[in-house]
Amino acid sequence: METQLKLNVAGLDFVPYIPYSQIARRVEELGTELNHDYEGLSPIFLPILNGSFMFAADLIKEICIPCQVSFVKIASYEGTQSSGKVSQLIGLQQDLEGRHIILVEDIVDTGLTMASLLKELENFRPASVKIATLFVKPESLKEEFEIHYRGFDIPNKFIVGYGLDYEGFGRNYRDVYCLSPD
Repeated sequence: METQLKLNVAGLDFVPYIPYSQIARRVEELGTELNHDYEGLSPIFLPILNGSFMFAADLIKEICIPCQVSFVKIASYEGTQSSGKVSQLIGLQQDLEGRHIILVEDIVDTGLTMASLLKELENFRPASVKIATLFVKPESLKEEFEIHYRGFDIPNKFIVGYGLDYEGFGRNYRDVYCLSPD
């Protein structure tokens, strides 16, 4: 599938930013790191829906150690604005006590929701919690926490594709696009 030169998503124009080939290479590298770091530990991957589904699927395919995967969704919105606080962790069915957890996220932007989720997960008494995210916007971060496995640091650009959306559209594109400057 070729990268499109320009993309219109829900009325906004986007231009190519990161091709799938580059994403695939980085995901493979992250998988190699995780296989090494978690050898003999049987971690549980918690991909956070909706945005992480493509990244999580590709990342899990690179994992060759015994592991579990449980998709979760975070309720953190009040109206149309993110509250930055996790009000409910939906879909979690495994006991996390004493487990090594790897949170799989598409993008860490302000970090408010992730910081709240990390605090919430402490209540489950896991052995460890680490974050694997495809994108980080260091300029936008408002909270401090360690991001152990990061695909790409990007500037504060609005992006779609590879699971990321605008108004629910654009998640299906393999490549990542950023909002057109014009």
